[in-house]
Amino acid sequence: MNSMRNLFIVGVSIFLGLSVPEYFFRYSMAAQRGPAHTKAGWFNDYINTIFSSPPTVGLMVAVFLDNTLEVKDAGRDRGMPWWVPFRSFKGDSRNEEFYSLPFNLNRFFPPS
Repeated sequence: MNSMRNLFIVGVSIFLGLSVPEYFFRYSMAAQRGPAHTKAGWFNDYINTIFSSPPTVGLMVAVFLDNTLEVKDAGRDRGMPWWVPFRSFKGDSRNEEFYSLPFNLNRFFPPS
């Protein structure tokens, strides 16, 4: 958590994850219905349910910001260089040990 980008993503997602569901809760208490009010009742229920859940709102905001905020070292902050050797089965010697099947079943089911 030494990156300003990561701190921003965590902070905004926690803030919106707490405040958006609170808004939906208070609105539905005052108006006896949720903020989403269209002629399609199923759509209203869907939107009101999703945005009334703090973990769901926080997750959606965090995933959106993590995939859209562009910073020079974003790949390094997300741990992307660490995964490069593991992208193919033959890329690292530890892959064969980690992904090998028990009881020497690799001879019947060879890795791709």
